[in-house]
Amino acid sequence: MNDDDLLRYSRQIMLPDIEIEGQEKLLNARVLIIGMGGLGSPVALYLAAAGVGHLVIVDDDVVELSNLQRQIAHSSASIGRSKVDSARDSMLSLNPNIQVEGIQQRMDKKTLEGMINDTDLVIDATDNFETRFDINEICVATKTAAIFGAAVQLEGQILVYDPAADSACYRCLYKKASDVQLNCAENGIAAPVVGVIGTSQAMEAIRILVGIGRSSAGYLQVFDARSMEWRKLELPRAPNCPTCG
Repeated sequence: MNDDDLLRYSRQIMLPDIEIEGQEKLLNARVLIIGMGGLGSPVALYLAAAGVGHLVIVDDDVVELSNLQRQIAHSSASIGRSKVDSARDSMLSLNPNIQVEGIQQRMDKKTLEGMINDTDLVIDATDNFETRFDINEICVATKTAAIFGAAVQLEGQILVYDPAADSACYRCLYKKASDVQLNCAENGIAAPVVGVIGTSQAMEAIRILVGIGRSSAGYLQVFDARSMEWRKLELPRAPNCPTCG
């Protein structure tokens, strides 16, 4: 790190849990963020600001007016642009010293396999079970840590998969895709809810990359904005899980 880096990250470096060694781990990390919507926006911005050295962001969509209520990586001037280009510009305006690779395409399983093999950590910020199941299966097979997030209406949840902790995977929680998939477009979402979940995913990522505290793997974290309460539910590995059992 040069003098500018030491100043930029000084408030993190002064933390006993991070210090210079932890900051260097962040700078040397490669993180894949899939989805640049309500969850992916705060994840991407905070990891960029925190100094994760190489961020790969993926989304096949373009920015629409209805996105701007919650997708804070984009602005009114971004309407019609690809979300990865818009988010990349926002990330680099915060921190021009990192690498941001934008990929505008829908991920199929084969493409995901190649990308996840070359990454330290995956953050799922998607909105459908099929993609999450593919991400989960590849992360289990490659022993890659993953952080799954979801939010709709006034609720959100986070699940951390950490192979080092021999923890439950996403398929242990959901055996199969639900016939009724709640999404923001059809069911609504309060803007700060995705912010709460997305920033929590970013913090979980930093905790894993640096090695801070006890892993959240093995628990489902559920947020209820109605009561402003978090619940942490123990989630053991399912012996009959089709992915990790």
